[in-house]
Amino acid sequence: MSAPILTARDLRKAFGDGPLLDGVDLAIGEKERVGLVGNNGAGKSTLAKILAGMEPLDAGEIAVRRDATVEYLSQRPVLAEGQTAEQVVLGGLGPWRAAMKRYDEVAAEMADASGDALDRLLEDQARAGAEIERLGGWDREREAAAMLSSLGLEDHHAKVDRLSGGERRRVDLARLLVASPDLAILDEPTNHLDVETIEWLERYLSSSHRGALLLVTHDRYMLEAICERTLELEAGVLYSYAGGWSDYLEGKAERLAQELREEKNRQNFLRTELDWLRRSPSARRTKAKARIQRAEEALGKDAPKMEKVTALQLDTTRQGKTVLDIEGLAVDVAGRRLVENLDLRLVRGERIGILGKSGIGKTSLLRVLLGEAEPADGQVTLGKNVEVAYFDQARSGLNDEETIQENVAGERTKIDVHGRTMDIRSYLARFLFDPASIRKKLGMLSGGERARVALAKLLLKPANLLVFDEPTNDLDVATLGALEEMLLETEATALVVSHDRYFLDRVATSILAFEGDGQVVRYVGGYEDYRTLSEAARKMRAASEPPTTAPKPKMKAASKPKAGLSYKEKRELEGMMDAIDAAETEAARLDELLADPAFYADRAEEVADTVTARDAAHGEVERLMMRWEELESKKAPG
Repeated sequence: MSAPILTARDLRKAFGDGPLLDGVDLAIGEKERVGLVGNNGAGKSTLAKILAGMEPLDAGEIAVRRDATVEYLSQRPVLAEGQTAEQVVLGGLGPWRAAMKRYDEVAAEMADASGDALDRLLEDQARAGAEIERLGGWDREREAAAMLSSLGLEDHHAKVDRLSGGERRRVDLARLLVASPDLAILDEPTNHLDVETIEWLERYLSSSHRGALLLVTHDRYMLEAICERTLELEAGVLYSYAGGWSDYLEGKAERLAQELREEKNRQNFLRTELDWLRRSPSARRTKAKARIQRAEEALGKDAPKMEKVTALQLDTTRQGKTVLDIEGLAVDVAGRRLVENLDLRLVRGERIGILGKSGIGKTSLLRVLLGEAEPADGQVTLGKNVEVAYFDQARSGLNDEETIQENVAGERTKIDVHGRTMDIRSYLARFLFDPASIRKKLGMLSGGERARVALAKLLLKPANLLVFDEPTNDLDVATLGALEEMLLETEATALVVSHDRYFLDRVATSILAFEGDGQVVRYVGGYEDYRTLSEAARKMRAASEPPTTAPKPKMKAASKPKAGLSYKEKRELEGMMDAIDAAETEAARLDELLADPAFYADRAEEVADTVTARDAAHGEVERLMMRWEELESKKAPG
């Protein structure tokens, strides 16, 4: 690791029922990219705020390299009311603005100066100019505007107090990125961003950000792509693993296996010593004191804590094969057409991921499908016996003034869970809420803890059509994994709006992509399949478009007459059309199979292999056509 830009020693912080930080040590090197993961409520955001100097410590010390700048992206930024988005972003350039102001002041003074005074002012101006160059150059205002546009905010003069929570976060993110600090601490930077913007941010942080990074995030693609070290905060202890997400998983598995081996050895030792103490009268003599002391020390050690979310379960109800039928659907909001002529049939067991830019109409489509808003045209028909469970972005079914228990079960201490009676404490323990915490009011919880409460409440209701609007916002990785497993194992159908690429790649059987101008296109497979197929479709469209200007005729050099085809090539050409017909027939057969919704319900395990075969079939058609053209061009004239 390079020389540390920040060093923390023996950090301690407690809240109510126990320590969040219990002697944490940490160093972040210059230009190092570090990820921070952990369960909701483990203290990740608290640690991030402490390192940024925004939260007091109970004990410990933090040292930041002299002259180094540290900036923090909050999950809930506080922005200066009345300012525009551009003003907020430029406000992060304090030293640069001071240098620009000094340069302009000196330039004004030079108008009336002469002799030695002018020479001194010229030196002052040169120093101010050098400082401006050191701080990023002369065009930082244009950079601020470009950053806002890259993050999806086109109205740079919009007042921040009129922006949504997600838009305010993007303004604050633009402020931080333009400020280009020596250490950027980003708390869930991908929340409320669409996939296109997340991928832009990923590229920017990888290639353009010059300083160190501490990323508090559940975005597993980003952790894998950017981070060279991953930290995990668990039960007040900070564990460090070299590498990104996959290396972290491997390293943690090894650590837990080692802890289990040590615990097994401790238990065996205790059984042996206890047996000896019971059988041996000499155990009470002085010479046995050391042995007794070793046993007492082993007894005093805590067993490793294996804190994890219990497998989530959904009580599904019987349903027909067709779950949702959409015909000619159009969706308008404020006179703007968001969806145009959408036809879609959902069959039992399908899991549809919904992608698109922020504000393009994803949530509006869900509201129409749920009957909360009227379509501009077309028809939506729910299948027989369909029961819907809806998980909205705002977690609107929760009450901040009520406790966790009251939000989930009211005053009941016993609840019905999938046909059997269960204690509310045991049920909430599945979501990592211990008996002491279920009396906390919701207003005291982190965003991730609130999301877990909403999930606990949702899964009590029998349903066979799950509709999720950004379910991964604020959820920790452990809960995300449990949710993914539930969706993969349930017979229910799911519609999921999400920006989490890893999540969509694991659970989606199809992607419904908003492509602009009201066009919503379905792609078979998960997120990576969508990327491949949409890029191929884009290239095909580009190839089919006529050129904007006629190409200039090329001057050809005189060439020798073509030699014609060999005997082998003539035989190959004779059979080429039959080969092309066969390849096209196979490609068409696979296309038709993948267009049939019943295929996903009846033969879901074959989908991935069929997509691969379909792509190979189209590739074979293209290869044969190119070979046919090549052979035709070699035929001797006449």
